[in-house]
Amino acid sequence: MLLRNIDLNLLVVLDALLTEKHVTRTGVRLHLSQPAISHSLNKLRVLLDDPLLIRQGNEVVLSALAQNLQAPLKAILGQVETLLGQSIDFVPADSQRTFRVAMSDYGAAIVLPKLVTQLREQAPDISLVVIQDSRLGMIEQIEQGKIDLAVGVFPMLPADVCSDVLFVETFTCLLNRNALPDSGVLDLDTYLQRPHLLVSMDGNTQGEVDNVLRSQGLQRRVAVNVPHWGTAPGMIGDTDLILTVASRTLDNLALGDSLVTLAPPLNVAPFNYVQVWHQRFNEDPAHRWLREWVKQVSAKPLAVV
Repeated sequence: MLLRNIDLNLLVVLDALLTEKHVTRTGVRLHLSQPAISHSLNKLRVLLDDPLLIRQGNEVVLSALAQNLQAPLKAILGQVETLLGQSIDFVPADSQRTFRVAMSDYGAAIVLPKLVTQLREQAPDISLVVIQDSRLGMIEQIEQGKIDLAVGVFPMLPADVCSDVLFVETFTCLLNRNALPDSGVLDLDTYLQRPHLLVSMDGNTQGEVDNVLRSQGLQRRVAVNVPHWGTAPGMIGDTDLILTVASRTLDNLALGDSLVTLAPPLNVAPFNYVQVWHQRFNEDPAHRWLREWVKQVSAKPLAVV
């Protein structure tokens, strides 16, 4: 397909159609008539040799090609706007942009409540799509233009992926008080003797704690491996399991009398919790605005003294 055969305005219409999945709503969004949108949709179907929008019963769904086009198309249009200087005066209250962000349920618990509040107050027409993936999967989607931003722990990043530290996190152990020795101290011997609960999105049994133990010629036994941070604390209950997790996972958690939190009996270094994005978005005002809010809402409130 030759680029000269495409009216770039069609890409704007395509982006709106893939978002709205409705000709009339697309027309309202772009301030164009329904016949004009229908005409553009027909041209796009011919150019791309694909139906794009498919009616299934009472709803309209995207074709496979349309689904694959949606995220890269938004990224391209954002770059074009920045190139032409049209997004210099980004006004959150007037924006209809859709941001796709990847994070674990741990990140979601920290970021989303306050972020969504700010979006609804300042930019009610901006849409937020949140997905979950492994670290590698998040980076791949960043590079492919499928997502705008990822939040998590990324020890290694490609050269074209930028990062910003949101906060520094430490580890805490959660266990049943009855699983402690009579001394009430969680020493390393006890830690290694007890079975462990591990949070791993991809099922990998080697986390940061295991890397530290291996460097010392030691190993713990992971008895349960789960993919979600949010469910892990509730699984300790009356068991002999030890859960070693990021400290903020346990914020505002009602532990009760049976559970106790203690520092790990080994030196596990703090880690940076970051947001990452592709360098193509560095100068995009809307993207910078989103990144700034993610950073603000991630900051831990100062303790009241």
